[in-house]
Amino acid sequence: MTLQPSRDIATLVEIMTRLRDKETGCPWDIEQDFASIIPYTIEEAYEVQDAIERNDLYDMRDELGDLLLQVIFHAQMASELEDHPARFDFGDVVLAVTKKMLRRHPHVFGTTEARDKGMVREAWETIKAEEKADRAKEREAIGLTEKEQTFLDAVPRGMPAMKAAVKLQKQASKVGFDWNDPILVLDKIAEEVEEVRAELIDHELDEKAIRNEIGDLLFAVANLARHLDVDPDEALSYTNQKFRDRFGHIENELAERGDNLESATLDEMEELWQEAKSERD
Repeated sequence: MTLQPSRDIATLVEIMTRLRDKETGCPWDIEQDFASIIPYTIEEAYEVQDAIERNDLYDMRDELGDLLLQVIFHAQMASELEDHPARFDFGDVVLAVTKKMLRRHPHVFGTTEARDKGMVREAWETIKAEEKADRAKEREAIGLTEKEQTFLDAVPRGMPAMKAAVKLQKQASKVGFDWNDPILVLDKIAEEVEEVRAELIDHELDEKAIRNEIGDLLFAVANLARHLDVDPDEALSYTNQKFRDRFGHIENELAERGDNLESATLDEMEELWQEAKSERD
């Protein structure tokens, strides 16, 4: 059967099924496994983010399609595991997420009332706890042993480091392990800066020690952002864009003078940097 582009999700599922066919499929797709396509899944998510930040709806449509394909790819591989007790297909993925959304929004799809976001958040956490207990029972029923988890295992290990730092801190704060004043976090940042300074002055640039101290400093900065209700990734992305804009100003101004970045002096670039900063801030 010849397949044609379609708005029907079933066509996309069929495309992936054929790509993975051991006899007639694509050699590259056939040899992939869950681990090998992780980098592609993550990359597609970042490309969606890039399209959103550029406010490019045309690209966003395509990038969301690429991300959806990754979901279907994983589901197709899972459906091929005939002897695995937790085998699933794309339909099971859809069923699981629709079940979850209906259950977590009783104020929309049920009879529960929620007067404000605080009540919604409180109910959300209660429902998630119930779901966790149900999942443990379901895993046990199909013969999957639930490994013993620590309190911080609630934060996925594969999460980007800055987001993971904030999640770990939020999780620890649930049991009172937290600063109660942002000023104290600032003091902690100052302490970490001094420890970095000490490594630079007192040692012969031990790579592991410097890495550890820089990590501690970034963790403390993420903590400050969390206390101030600032997403550190968003804050850094904003600063990255400012850097792009200001550096672009330097490059453009040099080009108008018949000059370029390679031949310009640091003083010239600094002057143009300050010019860009005063114009845009």
